Amino acid sequence: MESFDWAFAAFEQGAVLTAFDIETTGLDAQRDRIAEFGAVQFDRHGVIARYTTLVNPGISMPPEAGRVNNITDEMLAGKPPIEEALPDFLKFVKNSIIIAHNAPFDCGFVNCNLERLYDEGYAPFPALPNRIADTLPLARRLFMELKRHNLQDLSSALGIRAEAAHRALDDARLCMEIFLQLKKAAEGKQ
Repeated sequence: MESFDWAFAAFEQGAVLTAFDIETTGLDAQRDRIAEFGAVQFDRHGVIARYTTLVNPGISMPPEAGRVNNITDEMLAGKPPIEEALPDFLKFVKNSIIIAHNAPFDCGFVNCNLERLYDEGYAPFPALPNRIADTLPLARRLFMELKRHNLQDLSSALGIRAEAAHRALDDARLCMEIFLQLKKAAEGKQ
């Protein structure tokens, strides 16, 4: 079986999957912070639940990041810190299979925070224990004709409409839709 087949098989057998995305203050998980979580939990019957929260990163939103995610310092003021938001996100995800587009980025930020919060006693484990499926490598293999495979370009090429591009909840929805399209495309190539 190919590296992604296990996720498709689990989905067909009724497993719960959670497509998720984060927005951050930058690209470096060691230096930058999570500013938003978005997740869509689903199974073969459809969407089960949605989760979204802004996170007070404890630092100002850099202008270049704010231009991409449209998140401002004013929006983040008074929101829960990562010590509260990350445990809530983990409660939502539970033991589901995690689906992410460019998983090393999103999961890298989560794991960096989990490691720190675990050491401080705020997290139950130092890294995500869930099985993780990354839609990006499979999209590159199945849709080689496309020049770009980032979430927004891939969604557009597949006819999936973004409603709030670069906001975590809508990007998580796009990730779920891409997973479903990849499953159909993979079945068509067998």
